Amino acid sequence: MTNSRAVLLMRERIGFSETAFAEMVLWRVPVPVRGSVHEFKYRLAFVVGGDCVVRYDNEAGKGDHRHYGAHETAYPFTTPTRLLADFHPDIRRWLHANGDS
Repeated sequence: MTNSRAVLLMRERIGFSETAFAEMVLWRVPVPVRGSVHEFKYRLAFVVGGDCVVRYDNEAGKGDHRHYGAHETAYPFTTPTRLLADFHPDIRRWLHANGDS
């Protein structure tokens, strides 16, 4: 990723409690990140008690993927709007399953 030509589209942090927060960062990049075929670089993370329990990202070489707990799966990225729409229910699912607030 050429940092000087990447355009930051979103950087947001949402607190859920004293020990839980979500951080969402999204850039438009001039060339797709290695392993992805679209013009976005992203990192969406939900952190509880210092542990990242849900994450969507497309780090170079791995392509688009999703972490939920200890499981990692490919993520079929389509649009930033769909990415956020998929991320938020995973947070709610984690909170419900783990009794966190």
